[in-house]
Amino acid sequence: MTGGRIVEGYGLSEAPTATHCNPLQGENRLGSIGLPLPDVDARIVSLADGETLVPVGEAGELIIKSPQVMQAYHNMPDESSIALRGGWLYTGDIARMDPQGYFYIVDRKKELIKPGGMEVWPSEVEAAIASHPKVAEVAVAGIPDEYRGETVKAWVVVKPAETLTREEVQAWCRRRLAPFKVPTEVEFLPQLPKSAVGKVLKRELVKIN
Repeated sequence: MTGGRIVEGYGLSEAPTATHCNPLQGENRLGSIGLPLPDVDARIVSLADGETLVPVGEAGELIIKSPQVMQAYHNMPDESSIALRGGWLYTGDIARMDPQGYFYIVDRKKELIKPGGMEVWPSEVEAAIASHPKVAEVAVAGIPDEYRGETVKAWVVVKPAETLTREEVQAWCRRRLAPFKVPTEVEFLPQLPKSAVGKVLKRELVKIN
């Protein structure tokens, strides 16, 4: 409406205001947080050891070294030692980098679901379910499972005047996802719990599971 150009970027409280951004003069890749800003070093490292660089295109934890990285969390030495290692800030965000150096956020490390030792990113399952024409909103998280240790559960809000069953959701997912990523449990809600800024509170969903 205004004629202004919108570009996607990335930042976090521990390294304000931003560390990555799509070029204002250059290619703006939709879905990407863009390129590291000047004086920002960024790497994607293995989730297994937190050190090994992963191949281009593969997902791992995004770590950052730059002048704006915090010194520490106030009066929280244990948390600081986890987030800050060897001069690098471990963001807790799972990301990947394409061959041209553009970064893409995949999910949050703490939200990774591991059914039977496999890796499931909630955002991938959410995208699959959200593509169903009858779905208004969806949230996906891991819940305890006696057999697999953890399993995938989806909370779904159906569009007004529409009906949907668990079997329909699972069948939809099977055509789009690997079998171990298909939710074993589906719960339908009138609305999803959200924060004041509209972020879905998955912890509340898991707590009341």
